[in-house]
Amino acid sequence: MQDNATEVTAAGIARLAGVGRAAVSNWRRRHADFPKPVGGTETSPSFALAEVEAWLRKQGKLAEVPLRERVWQQLVGHPEGPVAALTHAGCVLLLIHDRPTVWLEVSAGSDERLAAMLPGALEEVLTPRFGPVSAVNSRRAVNSPRPGTAPRAVNTAHAGADRVNTPAGTPGTHTDRVNTSATDAAVNTHPAVHLPTGPDLLPSTPLLRGTAELAAELGARQTFEFLLGRHLDANPRQYTLTPADLAGLMADLAGPARTVLDPACGTGALLRAVTTRPDQELYAQDSAPELAALTALRLALHTRAAVRAATGDTLRADAHPQLHADAVLCHPPFNERNWGHDELAYDPRWEYGFPARTESELAWVQHALARLKDGGTAVLLMPPAAASRRSGRRIRADLLRRGALRAVVALPVGAAPPYNIPLHLWVLRRPEKAPAQPEVLLADTGQFAADGRGGPDWRDVGEVVLDAWRAFDRAGTLDERPGLARSLPVIDLLDDDVDLAPARHLPPPTAAEGTGALTAVRENLGATLRLTADLTPPPAEAAHPVPRWPLTTIGELARGGALVLRTGGNGGHARVPVLTDHDVLAGTSPSGSLPESEEEAVLVEPGDVVVPVLGGGSVARVIDDATGGAALGRNLVLLRPERTALDPWFLAGFLRGTANNRQASSYASTATRLDVRRLQLPRLPLDEQRRYGARFRALDEFERALRRAGRLGEQLVRGMYDGLTDGTVAPD
Repeated sequence: MQDNATEVTAAGIARLAGVGRAAVSNWRRRHADFPKPVGGTETSPSFALAEVEAWLRKQGKLAEVPLRERVWQQLVGHPEGPVAALTHAGCVLLLIHDRPTVWLEVSAGSDERLAAMLPGALEEVLTPRFGPVSAVNSRRAVNSPRPGTAPRAVNTAHAGADRVNTPAGTPGTHTDRVNTSATDAAVNTHPAVHLPTGPDLLPSTPLLRGTAELAAELGARQTFEFLLGRHLDANPRQYTLTPADLAGLMADLAGPARTVLDPACGTGALLRAVTTRPDQELYAQDSAPELAALTALRLALHTRAAVRAATGDTLRADAHPQLHADAVLCHPPFNERNWGHDELAYDPRWEYGFPARTESELAWVQHALARLKDGGTAVLLMPPAAASRRSGRRIRADLLRRGALRAVVALPVGAAPPYNIPLHLWVLRRPEKAPAQPEVLLADTGQFAADGRGGPDWRDVGEVVLDAWRAFDRAGTLDERPGLARSLPVIDLLDDDVDLAPARHLPPPTAAEGTGALTAVRENLGATLRLTADLTPPPAEAAHPVPRWPLTTIGELARGGALVLRTGGNGGHARVPVLTDHDVLAGTSPSGSLPESEEEAVLVEPGDVVVPVLGGGSVARVIDDATGGAALGRNLVLLRPERTALDPWFLAGFLRGTANNRQASSYASTATRLDVRRLQLPRLPLDEQRRYGARFRALDEFERALRRAGRLGEQLVRGMYDGLTDGTVAPD
């Protein structure tokens, strides 16, 4: 199949040409020779990529499609859909990773020859990694349930991996009868990775060749991470991403493990976090076939460990019923009503009690315990309601009595979706024998939540949680750490509610700590208010007459070399902090994190000017030394001025003009988008620019002081309320 089988939308054309979507609409209206739609809908047409590329090059609007963009457009425009395309690409990347010379041999010649020879070459790679693989039509294997099963609509992805967002309470993939034996489970589960046939692969051959070319540039592993990360980022409503820091924390809590299971694997971020040794055995299962396949391929590219991934509804049809793992890591689906309550009443996994229909999370807890060896550890991400709902109190009580539940850790708000509630981590251990006087660790890291939408301070969260857990795990008890952690005798929790929410059992900070902190905040606020008064700008004198400068645009300056214009993207290293659009709007430090992608990031430098393109606000931020080195996030444009031609503060100041932003903005039904290239600047000598720049810089310092005073004032008021209500501050 030829390249022109790959389709591209108007948004994709805009990315290829580096313009806005409005420009693509104008081209369609003004140029009769613009390629005609070949698919899509009337309101969202799609075009043949090869025709678009040829037209753009003919018009001088495109020198060459960047390799990454070409491969991405081939993937999203694949006739079988992006997930099938990504699975095919992952199989070929694994072949390139394990046997590069075989790929060179089979890829020589025509696309038809490649499609015919590739299945045999893939089988030699997939079988040693995943066990025996069978040839199954890729469309059916990836996009459709098997015969005799209901349509999949169960949320099964998880932390750091990804959840398929589908309505809660809808039927999951299962048959109509209970299957708890290994034989019956095999009927309802199947290996995650299937061997694609030659006809399956033929439409993918242009993509596979481009993917191999990209792998030669980036490496096979990095290429798959780039494509997977971009796919997840392009479908934010379909997948719920969880920070990699959380996956790392859960892996650290589980400790070193040779055999690890994730029964709701998503795209495998939790299992990836524990891949530290080649002799490991990694087991995964997910009811979404596409997620199970992507997990298997991702893990195989990251480790030499044995990977056994399967597709199937874990609670109804466990693919690993005989497994006794060293560790289980899981982010189960929350609030599922149709998890199998009616079919699984007599399942042997319910050692601690049969979960109520509303307690699906406790079913996952017991599944995890059932798959552990004696002394093995499980770490699950849980909704906070699971610690206190009355319908689950009997199971919680038995987990405590028998020493299976070892710790409950409350995470800060914003740690993982849903971001508006503080999720919990449950650490469980399959007891070798019932402890005589068991205790349970309770910890609360809520104080490490970040202001606004930024993620929590993961370094502090990790230090507090791991230090408390390791000390408790060694001694079986932990001295009180006010406001942070303590261990409680199980008997103290076995009341009518068996409420395990850590905040209800932790002692407040000591009075000295509380009043001392408030005093420090008050002193800091006073100093900031005095600084604010000193920075208050003097009355502005009106200019007479109002100057009429000759104007230029950012686009003209970029074409003339006076500045460099870059846009934020999806790529970079996970350890590099990301400057988000929210950080720019709020004037805060970089708070974002990158998805699992090896795409090259745009790093900001001191003196750069960063402008948000969404939201309709008049904001521009000059990067200082503290922010330099951060990655540029999405929906941001970076302007790097040539210092001999442009003063950064002059540039940022004039970009903030309300009238300037209004004339450069376009409006949709729900958002305002700024076309940075249309923003205007006066043509002024460099000395005059610096005079304006000094005034703009003083205004920026005044604005930051006001923000700091506001934050300190809120902190002082909140602290006073807390102190007065908990008795650490006297009314007088």
